[in-house]
Amino acid sequence: MSNSDDAVMLDAISKWLARDVEPVAMKMEHADEYPHKIVEQMKELGLFGATVSPEWGGLGLSAGTYARVVTLVSEVWMSLSGIFNSHLMLAKCIEKFGTEAQKQKYLRRLASGEIRGGTCLTEPDAGTDLQGIKTRARRDGDNYVINGSKIWITNGIHGTVFTLLVKTDPAADPPRKGMSLFIAEKGPGFTVSKKLEKLGYHGIDSAALSFDDYRVPADALIGGREGQGFYHTVGGLELGRINVAARGVGIANRALSEAVKYSQQRKTFGKPIAQHQAIQLKLADMATRCEAARLLVESAATAYDEGRRCDMEAGMAKYYASEAAQQNALEAMRILGGYGYSKEFIVERLYRDAPLMLIGEGTNEMQRIIIARQLIERNPV
Repeated sequence: MSNSDDAVMLDAISKWLARDVEPVAMKMEHADEYPHKIVEQMKELGLFGATVSPEWGGLGLSAGTYARVVTLVSEVWMSLSGIFNSHLMLAKCIEKFGTEAQKQKYLRRLASGEIRGGTCLTEPDAGTDLQGIKTRARRDGDNYVINGSKIWITNGIHGTVFTLLVKTDPAADPPRKGMSLFIAEKGPGFTVSKKLEKLGYHGIDSAALSFDDYRVPADALIGGREGQGFYHTVGGLELGRINVAARGVGIANRALSEAVKYSQQRKTFGKPIAQHQAIQLKLADMATRCEAARLLVESAATAYDEGRRCDMEAGMAKYYASEAAQQNALEAMRILGGYGYSKEFIVERLYRDAPLMLIGEGTNEMQRIIIARQLIERNPV
């Protein structure tokens, strides 16, 4: 898409958010209600094919433009960005690593939103340490038989197709060499164990999944070769971390805008609290965090779009932007006082949503380790 096309699309999304999402987001979030109607609208906008190449019916957005879309959505209702981001990680994995037959079978239907899904990576005893997964796949003729469980799977209830990370060689050393990634459609042996209740991130279906003698055809192995699943997964996490960072920017931005608006309306000691130095210092810090986070996301997205290795840049963006979201949400709550603690105001939701960004797509502690290791590797003595 050209810059002018990007601008038109971003404007259309902004108008859609103001017209159709903002008026219902608060009620649906509090009720933890899945936004079926909004999902249909996201299909029409092309969001389920946002980063899929046009040859497969997608919009082919750059990571930079996609990050701006995610930021806009997250300023209004962050949960929605998770519905299409997990789906796009699935689609990107198939487009980047899948066989031609796999691309033909799935990509157009994924891009249109006809079928939707996500990625099955995390397990009860394995999150950031993906090599610790226990779900196993055993070859049985023209099929693989899979047993294990996954947890915190976005789109787990309403989605129908997923990438599923398993161990095909549990004895491999290091473990990552024995990991494979399958395209898994719901069917016998693939069950939703339960919907997970959460502090925030409401409206989106986060689920625990079980696989009991679940059979997938051998041609569902992404790329057609065993032992490549860890590398396929890690490649997709770079865009995932840029997405999480963009969500952080959205939350930080909305927290700032709510704080600025309220501080000009609320009066104490005869003047708006925006004129008190203590509030001004908070607003200045919040605004600086927003801008710094946005620039880090832009830097990571540029590296990704240029095809450069960007685990350090994506890690920096994810780490800083998520911390900015958390800090801005807390400061907004302090500025709004009792109203910030009330469910009648969006600040309370921002405060509940922000912590997810500190954890999702790899904890911030792990991001700091990735950043440091890359810094050392890129600057040998």
